[in-house]
Amino acid sequence: MDLEYEAYCFADPLFFDEQRGASHAEDDFAAVLAPLAHDWVTSESGVWRHLCPVWHELPDQGWKIHVSGTPSNVDRVLAVVHRHCLARDIAFKHLRTRAMVLAHNSKYAPREGSGKLATIYPKDEKELESTLLALDAELSGEPGPYILSDLRYGAGPLYVRYGGFAERWVEAGGRRVLAVRKPDGMLVPDERRPVFHLPDWVELPECLAPHLAARRSGDPRQFPYRVTSSLHFSNGGGVYLAEHKETGREVVLKEARPHAGLDRDHRDAVARLHREHEILERLEGIPGIPAAYERFVVWEHHFLAMRRVRGRPLGSWLARNYPLTRRDADERDLPAYADRALALLARLEGLLDAVHERGIVYGDLHPMNVLVDDDDQVSLVDFELAFEADGPGRPTLGAPGFKAPADRCGFAIDEYALAALKLWIFLPLNAMLEFAPGKLPGFADFARRRFGLPPAYVTAALDTLAPREGRADTELDKADPDWSLVRRSIAAGILASATPQRTDRLFPGDIEQFRVGGACFAVGAAGILHALHIGGGGRHPEYERWLIESVRREPPTRPGFHDGAHGIAYVLENFGHHGEADELLKASAGLVAQTDDHGLYSGLSGIALNLLHFAETREDKGFLAQAVRIAARIAGLPAEPVGKFAEAGLTNGWSGPALLFVRLYEHTGDQAWLDLADRALCRDLEECVTGDDGSLQVRDGQTRTLPYLGVGSAGIAVVAGLLAAHRPDAESAAKLPGLRESCRGEFVIQPGLLHGRAGLTPALGRDEAEAQLARLAWHAVPYGGGIAFPGNRLLRLSMDVATGGAGVLLALAALDGAPALPFLGGPRTPAVSGRGR
Repeated sequence: MDLEYEAYCFADPLFFDEQRGASHAEDDFAAVLAPLAHDWVTSESGVWRHLCPVWHELPDQGWKIHVSGTPSNVDRVLAVVHRHCLARDIAFKHLRTRAMVLAHNSKYAPREGSGKLATIYPKDEKELESTLLALDAELSGEPGPYILSDLRYGAGPLYVRYGGFAERWVEAGGRRVLAVRKPDGMLVPDERRPVFHLPDWVELPECLAPHLAARRSGDPRQFPYRVTSSLHFSNGGGVYLAEHKETGREVVLKEARPHAGLDRDHRDAVARLHREHEILERLEGIPGIPAAYERFVVWEHHFLAMRRVRGRPLGSWLARNYPLTRRDADERDLPAYADRALALLARLEGLLDAVHERGIVYGDLHPMNVLVDDDDQVSLVDFELAFEADGPGRPTLGAPGFKAPADRCGFAIDEYALAALKLWIFLPLNAMLEFAPGKLPGFADFARRRFGLPPAYVTAALDTLAPREGRADTELDKADPDWSLVRRSIAAGILASATPQRTDRLFPGDIEQFRVGGACFAVGAAGILHALHIGGGGRHPEYERWLIESVRREPPTRPGFHDGAHGIAYVLENFGHHGEADELLKASAGLVAQTDDHGLYSGLSGIALNLLHFAETREDKGFLAQAVRIAARIAGLPAEPVGKFAEAGLTNGWSGPALLFVRLYEHTGDQAWLDLADRALCRDLEECVTGDDGSLQVRDGQTRTLPYLGVGSAGIAVVAGLLAAHRPDAESAAKLPGLRESCRGEFVIQPGLLHGRAGLTPALGRDEAEAQLARLAWHAVPYGGGIAFPGNRLLRLSMDVATGGAGVLLALAALDGAPALPFLGGPRTPAVSGRGR
């Protein structure tokens, strides 16, 4: 489960969402807290309820107090905070419901903010001290998860951190992040790491000095291991490789934080660690099961040291070996892969049988908990959900697509997950089955046909999984889809999802919309309305009004095209709302001046391309001049050092600036822009590697490569093709065959435009593009009388441009000549210029 996405899966079974309202009135804290006086105001923002005296003016930044709590004491703790702040006119906010407390402290909630029940905003250090003293007198000893980003005060649930009160933003690492202001006026990132951090210009208040000293007083010699690397983090703790300081023995060290990483039964990570230790002792001696060495406590954290088991997760093994990710996999590869996969599964089944013979249900079988070594021997790790078969209860956590339904108990839980693995290893799309179980028969049919599996193998897996619904076929499942009908069906699905009564979003999309707002182009209403218009879904004036009202109510805090003001202005301009578009451009001018991100998504190249669009629609050379000035700024930016993870491609790499330079050549006829475009593309090509199938893909870390439009080789290919139309002998043009080869793989894990199958099609000819789009049948889900598609991680449906149905609609419209994204249309005849190469 992805750390970022799990918290947004609690609220709705079909769409990513914040937990907004209470499931019943008693769940809302407002029902049990004292009423506010007439001179207090309250407002709601996402999961938070803000309370402030009418006349109160907060500073922009300062020391804030965070209060944590557990499901068993949140009513009591919050009542104390509420009473204290109301009596002393101190602004604060708190989570709105008990369900939100659980979601914010679940195993995969973000670590740096986990555990926060309330935030108090003292107006100065005097009020900070008096508030801490008073609350500590009432709350000392109350349990609560440690808030990792903060300094703990006393022995209760109180924590402090210096940070921003007002929302301000600054560029950092290619992204806009929350900021604080230094004494010289410069904005710098408001660092929210999972460790206490004191800005270098801030003095620690005297009242906090003893608590910082207490934090630093731990003797590192108490910790018997030397950590050599980290393997995994969750809100419940970390998993590390370590060496024993005295013996040198290498171990895997698992950490558990008290009151953190709760499951739906409110068990914390410590309880699960204790259970894992007991289970491993029961399973001692079984090959493929790690031996438990010792469990110990240092400071407040609990640790379990285990024998290191060699191998890579089965998910990583599949990514390396799955033949359908390569172009035109040799038909001999498929039966060879099938034989190898079936042998792995047989060994895994034997290992599970050995576990079951000891009376233990494993309870958490999924691809990341199965390790495969170089000899294809298998092991199982992570036994925190395991339990005795004759004991009560069952796991309340589990991986999407492998978690057994509520009617399974005992060993049947593992049998269900094993059957799911038997299909996943041939078509790894199981996460979709959480919200679209009707896709299962189609997945099984494909696996049987494509890999030549014995019918009895597939039938047995289906019998164990017992699909609860009939087939979930759509027009895309037909041998010759009616593309116009597919487009109408996608539009119908998008429109069926609209929620105009909400103010935070109009259409459901990626979780990014809760960070950047529901109005933007990539994940919000602007892009979806654009896609509906381009893709044949029509204009919708009532939704255009929603968009206008949204940006007036909450003006964008980012200037970028895909995540901010310029993308919204582009759509409003095209829909004839010229005054509103002007307002957005003017309001974002200051943000543009502060931006040094070169990218298309959030940065300068997307902004300049939009200004070129305005220069054309308004016939105003002033916009062209602005675009030229921004392009000159981009050309002067240094190439960043290569990081661990990929950035090369259209949205965040140098292909975005290259697209801008090509379009400037077409506007001006100045061939110097083509020189810059080629140079920018070559920067991205330096981040590519050649695969064994001849494809050229963007490297991401040590082993993964990416072919996508947003980050990957498809985006580079599209822009290189535009450049080649004007300059066939460009250095980057020579790489086009390998770049396009990367877009022809049969299997793509996600359907979306920026990071999935739909985005591969703009780099291909029509026939190949249609073949790729037809394979979207794997992901197409009937919804609202139409078709919908899952977004990132396949965990929920999405309607947005970046990850969901609107992006697929744009890719289909591109078959008929429309640009798949703004500014990506075909080459144009350049203006006449007196300047040569």
